[in-house]
Amino acid sequence: MSSELQEFHADAKGLRFAIVTARFNRSITQKLTEGARDALTKAGAAGFDEYVVPGAFELPLAALRLASTEAYDGIIALGAVIRGDTPHFDYVAGQAANGLQLVALETGVPVAFGVLTTDNKKQAQARAGGKLGNKGHDAAMTAIEMANFGRPAAKPEPEVALKKAAAKSEPKSGTKKK
Repeated sequence: MSSELQEFHADAKGLRFAIVTARFNRSITQKLTEGARDALTKAGAAGFDEYVVPGAFELPLAALRLASTEAYDGIIALGAVIRGDTPHFDYVAGQAANGLQLVALETGVPVAFGVLTTDNKKQAQARAGGKLGNKGHDAAMTAIEMANFGRPAAKPEPEVALKKAAAKSEPKSGTKKK
């Protein structure tokens, strides 16, 4: 995971989202959820609902069920998988990532991957509102951008379009119209 802070410019007006958060490592995931809430609110989302599942492994099924409702323009999946002494980390992190990607590809509903995969709790804390930002916020902004991806730009009102067209045909100062 890059330590580079991301810069986003997204407008969520008219869009609805689901935030699904893993309960495991709650002290971390709660901060990720706060970051996602803040991002959606500041971007002007029409609304969002929050759901909690036991752990990161359960995120894909929850995302699939939510995407299938067609009630959301995007889903934000949040969790924290911290490496331990056994290979459990590899199985959980990998399956969560694969499962969430499949949900997005199969349903067409954007699913933002906000699951921290770190070697220790200190690294997770740095990415959950610490010196490396809040990856919950970043996941929400990604969901907004992807929800808008490929949508036609809003068409201007006819009189606005006419004024713009007329302004383009006006001679620039210092030139004469023929």
